[in-house]
Amino acid sequence: MGEDTKTRVKESQEEGRQEMWRSIEIVGSVEKWASTVVVGDELNFIPPLNFAMVDNGVFRSGFPHSANFSFLQTLNLRSIIYLCPEPYPEANTEFLKSNEIRLFQFGIEGYKEPFVNIPEDTIREALNVVLDVRNHPVLIHCNRGKHRTGCVVGCLRKLQRWCLSSVFDEYQRFAAAKARVSDQRFMELFDVSSVPISFSCSNK
Repeated sequence: MGEDTKTRVKESQEEGRQEMWRSIEIVGSVEKWASTVVVGDELNFIPPLNFAMVDNGVFRSGFPHSANFSFLQTLNLRSIIYLCPEPYPEANTEFLKSNEIRLFQFGIEGYKEPFVNIPEDTIREALNVVLDVRNHPVLIHCNRGKHRTGCVVGCLRKLQRWCLSSVFDEYQRFAAAKARVSDQRFMELFDVSSVPISFSCSNK
């Protein structure tokens, strides 16, 4: 075999190995749920801030931006629960339309004061949407995914009969140094008997 032929074979083998490596990287990223950003020939999935799975078909996060859209597509969402009063951005609205995702908006003001009245009726309405499995998969989000989202998820946990210490532990895991006594007090006093239970979730 001539030197030119050997060189071409070697280059072909190297290209084949590079293609295989790129394919493995892409598949691995998809499996980790890690919206797509192309860096060179690699594909990365970026979840929204504070993203987590709450239960089967229920997710939580901070505000999703355009960089997160491809990641959200992997969830096959039917609904999004938005807990802020501000209008949904046009880019997000277009994403919902193109993916046939229904938006439920419950405008809860974001307060920094330690003692405020959290609207229990609004939290209850949001929970009714979460509990309706026809809306699943559903994403619950506010701005940072800490306080308003934390209160909704905390009340859901009470419906699941979680003990309060576990409810607070989960809340604090996302709120961290921003944890509010008023939020935890609200979750503690929330009356779950006023919410119809039609959704089977895990206990803790």
